[in-house]
Amino acid sequence: MRRTALALALLLAAPAGAEEGMWMPSQVPSLAKRMAALGFRGDPASFSDLTGDPMGAIVSLGGCSASFISPEGLVATNHHCALYALQLNSTPERNLLQDGFLARTRAEEVWAGPLSRVYVTVSVEDVTERITGKLSARLSDLERQQAIERRQKERLAACEKGGLRCKVASFFDGMLWLEMAQVEIRDVRLAYAPPAGVGNFGGETDNWQWPRHAGDFALYRAYVRPDGKPGPHARENVPYRPARWLRVSPQGAAPGDFVLVAGYPGKTDRLFTHAETKAQLEWAYPRTARLYRERLALLERLAGEDPERSIRLTTRIRGLANTMKNREGVLAGAARLGYLERKRAEEKALAGWIEATPARRAAYGGALAGLDAVQARAERTRERDAAFESLFGYQSLLGSARTILRLAAEREKPDLDRDLEYQQREWERIREAQQRLQRSVDLPADRALLRHAVLEAASLPAGQRIEPLDRLVGLAPRMPAEEAGRRADAWLDGVYAGTRLADRSYRLSLLETRARDLDREKDSLLEVARALSPLDAAIRAEEKARAGARSRFGPLYARALVEKAGGLVAPDANGTLRVTYGTVKGVSPQDGLLYSPQTRLAGVLDKQRPGDREFAVPAEVLAAIRAEGARPSGPWRDASLGDVPVDFLSTLDITGGNSGSAVLDGRGRLCGLAFDGLYESIVADFAYVPEARTIAVDSRYLLWTLSEVARAASLLQEMGFEPARAGR
Repeated sequence: MRRTALALALLLAAPAGAEEGMWMPSQVPSLAKRMAALGFRGDPASFSDLTGDPMGAIVSLGGCSASFISPEGLVATNHHCALYALQLNSTPERNLLQDGFLARTRAEEVWAGPLSRVYVTVSVEDVTERITGKLSARLSDLERQQAIERRQKERLAACEKGGLRCKVASFFDGMLWLEMAQVEIRDVRLAYAPPAGVGNFGGETDNWQWPRHAGDFALYRAYVRPDGKPGPHARENVPYRPARWLRVSPQGAAPGDFVLVAGYPGKTDRLFTHAETKAQLEWAYPRTARLYRERLALLERLAGEDPERSIRLTTRIRGLANTMKNREGVLAGAARLGYLERKRAEEKALAGWIEATPARRAAYGGALAGLDAVQARAERTRERDAAFESLFGYQSLLGSARTILRLAAEREKPDLDRDLEYQQREWERIREAQQRLQRSVDLPADRALLRHAVLEAASLPAGQRIEPLDRLVGLAPRMPAEEAGRRADAWLDGVYAGTRLADRSYRLSLLETRARDLDREKDSLLEVARALSPLDAAIRAEEKARAGARSRFGPLYARALVEKAGGLVAPDANGTLRVTYGTVKGVSPQDGLLYSPQTRLAGVLDKQRPGDREFAVPAEVLAAIRAEGARPSGPWRDASLGDVPVDFLSTLDITGGNSGSAVLDGRGRLCGLAFDGLYESIVADFAYVPEARTIAVDSRYLLWTLSEVARAASLLQEMGFEPARAGR
């Protein structure tokens, strides 16, 4: 891996003094002393080798993390990361979401569906100079961003000539750019998922809470062509043979143990400016929490009307509920910490540090003011822009119409002139996304969510109107809500009567249609998207211009932060491979309340409530728990607990995207799978707090479930265990 002088300086700086940080693998050797003090006995330098042990076994699913746990391509991740595979293969008569799934043989493994991927990172290269070096100062903000994006596209084209999937990502606000190459495995199949009464035990009531008793685990298998190369899902494909895989620990994790997570955290905002943080905590997060609460109520009502619809809406309902609770927790945590005031004080100290010497003023003097100006620019139209994006929704048919129109327009251009997300390298994924959408299409739900978004837009103030939508629906500023609702309903009746986009074949055919032919299509949702397209393009252009302006000041700001810190700084999470370390440890989140670090099978019995959807335990699981309690000993028991452990707490620093991450013990074995955090520490996405705790499922609960509930002898043997004699 080649590095700039700046990157080297970061890597050689003194380590931070706490478990805080989602570290790039190349930074881990600099953490050796701190890790050793916590009990790590391995070689930290091994984490810089992405093809060695253990990093060669760590993979991304494109939204969740995972790891290989056998030489036959078996992949361990979370149950909630396998929801789409379960949904895809469910019917009201055979509801895998509720009952779980076990493939007794390889032939019984079921396809996880379009867009399911396993990504194996094989190399990382510093490309900072090639992305942002020698950009002309005469470029406008928009031209600057377009130049940066063109350089990214050129790098991607060169990187992917070897058959890899590549990504060029920004770190430290554009101060560092890294190019990552990955093997992309496109045939992913489900091997095992426990029933909901194990995998989602406690439901939304227990989400972000402790004590927790969820067996949030599932097993995939990666398949490739007979020649060993990745290819599309096909019957003749064979299991992938990874160069590295993790050994699953039969000892799990115990209080005080050193643990380490390797995975792909999605996004943190710890390096945000005060103005950016203020906008998130005072506007964006409250707005999201409110809107998601309202949408969740709509979908839950509709899901209760029909079993098939309930299956179709499962992933959306779970996603809305999780994000809503996350946003509420962040806001509560930030208020408790007085985080905005703290951020203001930190920024004031940084500004004073910059002003203290002429050299710093020359280097960094305009950074804060420049970023504040970019933020102010975004806030001028944020209500309109957010409401506009809400119209297209998640898994919506109007969103499909927008994609169809944009793809047709971008196809007319040379590939390097296309937007990044519509280059030819993305066409297969665009098609797969529309195939995947079919399992979630539900016209009443689609209409209800679009109506909700239209009424949100109807309430916009005069200076922030979505004018083409006003013309389509007949809306006006300050229109009474009842009248807006009547007009929206009349308009939506016509729109949904005049569209065929819910038809999979028709929708997919439009992805191949040329722009001039698409103009003749009279589908009503296409016509809505077409009417909104000019504003859509204008908003995108303004976003690019702001990104170009930000690219002038962000790197300066990040350099100032790093230099002032005088030590190793972890970049914000951005979906790339990271490592974090800590210990198994309980916490006292508030006065008089103490969380012990482990839960056990007995707690499942204590919590279970027959007839309660969230706390109902399948009969076979209850029988296995009672049988375990009646035995004098068992291979998966923890001697100090006198029971099989279920979940554990640790000081690991994680965020969304880390779901399914391998938790490794001091010997590099998989001792758990990370799946959640405490409600009290959700604010860690903005600020790490000492009471932050990660919740992971203990490897012994996975092994016990496979052995005593699923009776999955072949899977246990594949992982290196003899079912009758497994354990210590």
